[in-house]
Amino acid sequence: MADNRLIQLEDIIEANQHRFYQTGKALKQIRDDQLFRDLLFDSFEAYLKDRWDMARSQAYRLIKAADVIDNLSPIGDGTLPKNEFQARVLARFTKSDQRNIWREFIASGMALTAKNIRKFAHQAKKAKYVKKPNVSTVDIISADYKAAVMAMLEQIRSAQNDDWQTTSKQAALFWLKVMKEKIIRYERRRP
Repeated sequence: MADNRLIQLEDIIEANQHRFYQTGKALKQIRDDQLFRDLLFDSFEAYLKDRWDMARSQAYRLIKAADVIDNLSPIGDGTLPKNEFQARVLARFTKSDQRNIWREFIASGMALTAKNIRKFAHQAKKAKYVKKPNVSTVDIISADYKAAVMAMLEQIRSAQNDDWQTTSKQAALFWLKVMKEKIIRYERRRP
């Protein structure tokens, strides 16, 4: 008898799990089109609290989960996250990373649970999706350019040592300005 009741209750849960998607899509449209104003609410948050007794954070989780489903829909073999908890794991990734992680997760054959998706996504992020350390743009310099800069610095030191007698300070600053303008002008012309 208890087994029969459990089956009935699980059927109810299964039947309603996909409603997170429809709810998220509806909330997104209400927010984006400001339809809450039709009911004289000043804000989306006030609408959520008064009309649905829902916190802003829960509404945004549902919206993000629905966005994940929309993003994954075109790529899948029909297998999509079954509930908001599963979709939420992917919401923090870019759309491209969501699709890549999802394809690989489905191919892995792991059971479709939020815990497994989280574990897989964490491993994938560490293995493939971790951004490489940023290289400072100041560190990107060819050997020839660096040699030319070093030669210029040596010329400046030489001019300073002879008290700007062979090359005036104004001339050095003028040519520095010319070089700067040349670099900036080139950047403006680039598409």
